[in-house]
Amino acid sequence: MSFVFDEVWVNNGQLVVGDNNINPPDALGKGAGRVRHSAYIEGPLQVGNAGDFSTAEGTVMIGADGNAGAAEALKVKGGVMVDPERGDIHDSNLKNVTGQSCSFSGSTINVQSWKGFDIKHPNKEGHRLRHICLEGPEAGVYYRGRLKNEKMIRLPSYWKGLVNIDTITVQLQPVGAHQNIIVKRWDDEFIYLQGQGGMPINCFYHVFGERIDGEKLIIEYEGDTPDKYPGDQSQYSISGYHYDRRTL
Repeated sequence: MSFVFDEVWVNNGQLVVGDNNINPPDALGKGAGRVRHSAYIEGPLQVGNAGDFSTAEGTVMIGADGNAGAAEALKVKGGVMVDPERGDIHDSNLKNVTGQSCSFSGSTINVQSWKGFDIKHPNKEGHRLRHICLEGPEAGVYYRGRLKNEKMIRLPSYWKGLVNIDTITVQLQPVGAHQNIIVKRWDDEFIYLQGQGGMPINCFYHVFGERIDGEKLIIEYEGDTPDKYPGDQSQYSISGYHYDRRTL
């Protein structure tokens, strides 16, 4: 039996398409506790051009728009998440993506998101500012500043127990004149400098070091997904795998 309607309006209720014995799923609530204007369809469900699918290939199948001629078959304003325990993303022209964040542009895919921030522009009305984090093959930290009329760079006290002093490197930028500054030695408290002929030192500095409060990073390893990392996973939080699984 079938019915043809010009318009169907469900006001403050639920639309359920399925067997008589099927109740609305718990996620949508039931009875007085139901989510208003919600719908459950047992599936499969096809949307779009009727000829785009010849068999039931998925619970939801979305084809090209065969009505108003919309440019995209699916456009999402909001986050999209794929449960890594339940399924993957596949495309015949792309690599398979197993439970990771992905963004599509044409026929390309970016599996591992860049790590960055996006904020309101500090001095341009109606603009935003986006920066991307610097990446490297170590758990590195840095300390920078300016030294004037002194010969020692005092390191932060918290570097003790945090930074391996044997990995420390120093970059110096003289200010105002050539000073032939050198690093004489260093320990876990100071970087000791020496200038030309004992003249006063005036310079900018960058001090870099590798963290010591964890195992050393394994840069390359065999595997298809981050869960194959052979080291201690507990000390890492990977963008696009442990968090922030969104499609932009």
